[in-house]
Amino acid sequence: MQELDLATQTSPLAFLSSTAFRKVHSNLPPAELVEIALARKEGKLTSTGALMADTGKFTGRSPKDRYIVLDDKTRDSVWWGEINIPFDSDKFNLLLEKMKVFLADKELFVRDAYAGADENHRLNLKVINTKAWHNLFCHNMFLRPSESELKDFKHDFTIICAPEFKADPETDGTKNSNFAIINLTERIVLIGGTGYAGEIKKGIFSVLNFILPHDRNVLSMHCSANVGSNGDSAIFFGLSGTGKTTLSADPNRSLIGDDEHGWTEDGVFNFEGGCYAKVIDLSREKEPEIWDAIRFGSIVENTRFKGNSREVDYTNKSVTENTRTAYPIDFIPNALNPSKAGIPKNIFFLTADAFGVIPPISKLNKSQAMYHFISGYTAKVAGTEMGIIEPKLTFSACFGAAFLPLHPTKYASLFGEKMEKYDTNVWLINTGWTGGPYGVGSRMKLTYTRAMIAAALDGKLDHVEYRKHQVFGIDIPQECPNVPSEILNPRVTWKDVDAYDRQASELAAAFKSNFEKFKDFATEDILKGAPL
Repeated sequence: MQELDLATQTSPLAFLSSTAFRKVHSNLPPAELVEIALARKEGKLTSTGALMADTGKFTGRSPKDRYIVLDDKTRDSVWWGEINIPFDSDKFNLLLEKMKVFLADKELFVRDAYAGADENHRLNLKVINTKAWHNLFCHNMFLRPSESELKDFKHDFTIICAPEFKADPETDGTKNSNFAIINLTERIVLIGGTGYAGEIKKGIFSVLNFILPHDRNVLSMHCSANVGSNGDSAIFFGLSGTGKTTLSADPNRSLIGDDEHGWTEDGVFNFEGGCYAKVIDLSREKEPEIWDAIRFGSIVENTRFKGNSREVDYTNKSVTENTRTAYPIDFIPNALNPSKAGIPKNIFFLTADAFGVIPPISKLNKSQAMYHFISGYTAKVAGTEMGIIEPKLTFSACFGAAFLPLHPTKYASLFGEKMEKYDTNVWLINTGWTGGPYGVGSRMKLTYTRAMIAAALDGKLDHVEYRKHQVFGIDIPQECPNVPSEILNPRVTWKDVDAYDRQASELAAAFKSNFEKFKDFATEDILKGAPL
């Protein structure tokens, strides 16, 4: 147990020094955290040495219970509504005091970490957890300061996560007993009533999505990224379950990161120090990098064993389809360190189209790229959020609306500026269905998707013939190495082409209906990218 370097008595951390005999563990290494977690029955060891832990009632994020404190800093800058729900500042202060009292006699795990591999845009964090395995999660997912950096470490933001603490909606101002509240003025994130570890990392992602574009003119992105041996970096946008982690973990390219990045005038940098990958139906054959990363020091969430063994059954969905693993990024052999690279040459928009309309690969012009970026179309994957049990049509602005404190046009305008300045190629990739909608057609083969992305990255689609989609107007390549030509045009994969045309028209109408709320803010150039 180490002494904490506490800030002033007005700091959120000052309460830690008020009780003489409290157990406060600071920056414990993974092995000690695993030992404590096992002793406290927070989890079990798997056959590969990973720690298996359950998140309890909540096996995904609870977006309706995530708030931002309304004050002078946020009143006129935050995009208020169903995504960013305002929370009274006085209520926040009272809730913080209640949490301090609750934590007074608890064993606590504190970690210093930072978000942002670019030292010019780094956010220093102080994380306080009541669970050892949550602190291990933070060790894995945030960037880890060196011993010398820890000596003079000063935090910018505090995260307090106490799943055992439940709010009283009648007095605390929350809708339910669980909550995640961001206070951008006081620089504190409070999380209670939920054991889903993803709330911690997404809380800081939301903070960065405010600070970087609003204060520093840096584009923050919900994406994965990798880079080739010749320095050609690539970005993959998409919601959870569309393939960001899988497709960026390419053995022939170095991984920059799998979920959260920033785009500066110098290039792309990772916000995180780890990967948080879905593991439902995971196999070494399909995803060897992720499979081999699940070892001692890693965490698997809400999984189950095969019979009486300690071997994880990745096909088991009895708890949730949103089973996950969290591991340090250097558990991936070809991970880049430090995790930053140059200006991206190719950008991929990933969508799991449940209606079988979107081509498996198509090239977008600037107008279409802007339109599709603001639209952020996909199908929500089962288990990613509470209540989602099958793919569902959704539009998520900038492929990450749930984490955007600012209006989507702020991010879209930054995206457009950078895309035009650096002449970056933008591709739309359908990792969803072909030959018909969900329940009729089949899921696009991962081998084909990988081949199409490889062809785009290698410039092998630069000189092939293209044909425009009759409804969306996007350019479809007529050939692609290692991919059957007949699957490139989704219309010909349907047995009933008239049914395809009707489905395409319905999806186009849904795009236009969704875009109505952005229409007043969109330029003519963006509107040109709409479906025909």
